[in-house]
Amino acid sequence: MEQRIGSSSQPLEGAGFDPAFIPGLTSPASARTEEDGPEKDGPEKEPEVAEAEEAAPEAEEQDTASPSEPEEDAEADGPVFEASDRRARIVADHRGVTLRLDDQECDFRWDEIGAVETETARFGKRYTVTVHTPDRRWYPIEIEAPARSSFAEWDARLDEVLDAYFEDGAAESAERDAEKEAEKDAD
Repeated sequence: MEQRIGSSSQPLEGAGFDPAFIPGLTSPASARTEEDGPEKDGPEKEPEVAEAEEAAPEAEEQDTASPSEPEEDAEADGPVFEASDRRARIVADHRGVTLRLDDQECDFRWDEIGAVETETARFGKRYTVTVHTPDRRWYPIEIEAPARSSFAEWDARLDEVLDAYFEDGAAESAERDAEKEAEKDAD
């Protein structure tokens, strides 16, 4: 029979003794010591090797970013719509529409968008842009404008971008029909 020397009871841990304790999210602060710093969490590496590994991903990111930049600059000559407030941001350009709220972001390419709808609040300065997808989902975002007079300017700039990049099937067929009729009239 084995006997342990010392106390067999475990130290109490939890919110009653540690206000920063959240079960499942963090390890108890009392279980950590100064020796268990960030260096001790993983396998130890030589400082030179660790620095080389940290620098390697940055070099790869720079290599991948530089070839795509000239392509984006060549296409970026068209109109761009951008509106933001302290929490929300919308950008519509040649790539598509990007909605951002706090730390969450949604990117939609033009072929993923079924419709883009704008709405202004009757009272107040809220400008709502809703992106509809073909699979019947919608993604609204509200932006607080500096003044209600911004609504007309934002609508005009967003319409320019939509006219330049958004390809609506009905509009394309109507344009083709008009071109065919113009060619027949010219002959």
